[in-house]
Amino acid sequence: LGMTVAAAAAVQLDAGPASGVLGAVLALSLSRSHLTAERRGWLEAVAVLPLVSLCTLGIGMLLHRAPWIGAAAFVAVVAAATWMRRFGPLAQRLGRLVALPLATVLVVPPLPHGPRWGGSPVAALLLPMAVALLAMAGVLLAQQLGRLLGWLTAPAVPRPATAPAPPANGALKPSPPVRLALQMVVALAGAFVVGLLAFPTHWRWVVLTAFLVNVGSLGGFDVVRKSVLRVLGAAGGTVLAMALAGHAGAEPSTAAALILACIFAGVFLRVFGYGWWVLCVTLALALLQTFEPTAAPLLLWQRLLEIVVGALIGVAAASFVFPIRSVDILRRRLAGALAAMSAALDPAVPDRFPEQVAGPMILVRQMRPVFRAQRFARRGAAVQPLDWIDALAACESPLIALVARGETPGAVRQAVGAARMALREPAQIGPALAALREVLARDRKSVV
Repeated sequence: LGMTVAAAAAVQLDAGPASGVLGAVLALSLSRSHLTAERRGWLEAVAVLPLVSLCTLGIGMLLHRAPWIGAAAFVAVVAAATWMRRFGPLAQRLGRLVALPLATVLVVPPLPHGPRWGGSPVAALLLPMAVALLAMAGVLLAQQLGRLLGWLTAPAVPRPATAPAPPANGALKPSPPVRLALQMVVALAGAFVVGLLAFPTHWRWVVLTAFLVNVGSLGGFDVVRKSVLRVLGAAGGTVLAMALAGHAGAEPSTAAALILACIFAGVFLRVFGYGWWVLCVTLALALLQTFEPTAAPLLLWQRLLEIVVGALIGVAAASFVFPIRSVDILRRRLAGALAAMSAALDPAVPDRFPEQVAGPMILVRQMRPVFRAQRFARRGAAVQPLDWIDALAACESPLIALVARGETPGAVRQAVGAARMALREPAQIGPALAALREVLARDRKSVV
């Protein structure tokens, strides 16, 4: 609903479909960033979102008129957005706010203002900011309506643990956000060079793929997983785009409606797998290119080749530029969740809330798709990190119930402490988490 309101208002403001697509993408990016979950987050959004909109269209213009300069600006902005995540949860959400609009400028036509505004330079500056504010208004309206109807509750925002998490084995230097920023620089720079030199007419798909498989990655294996799913999903999305582009290209309003429908479908289907999201986004981005009057025919074989090349560049950057193992990220998140559990069960802590446990567990469950794919790829491995996630997830509800009742059983606290100590040795993590689950199960039975 927020995307629809933002897109419709932006189209009426600008009399052009490109602004409507930008408004919808900004609304989606804002809602996914969870920036508005905190009251003060709206203040940051008011300050940042118009700048994101202006920067997005500015980089789009540079990519259209001076590709190499635009490429340098794109890489610099992405690297800065990734690097700033090292400064805490708020900075992480602000960084995520940038990702989706920047992905869109790789294919959206550079139309900073439509025919209603002529060539006014003032409109070129003010219109992107107005579209951003319309996107915010659409998200706010949708959230308020959802709460009034009981369809929407305030999202759980991960809170930092009140007790320090034990350091992971071999602390990473540089830090993970710095490593991710360097990986993005190498992946995007390589994609721009290869794309502009080898695929001068369709270079954007090489860059877009390298960007999407690396942005927000959860370690090297996650990049490989997303690359495989992107190639498969993009193949299906490109086939559908070729079938629909001929009908949508002649009527911009039809193309805009199809793009919004694809984004809606992608948001809905994302919970069932990343491949469905990729298929829908690929279809939407392919339809965006039909706004360009000089757009080349959508050639399936060439597009898939560019997507494969971009995926290989992304995987190479994640594998050889300060690589981060997905299992190390999981162990850090397990450490944070167990530290939060320990603090929530500490009788010396005066203020203890269930949210202390629920927040960090969100980050742990986010790793489930990565290790579900790893279990499929490494079915014979003795240690399966997916079992760690499942074991700790099974502990969440009974432990939250203990915190809600104000109880701090000694056996449970000892089991949590043992699990935290076991994080130093991968072979001991599974048994320790299983023991914690059994202790909580016995405690629940004794209460009943």
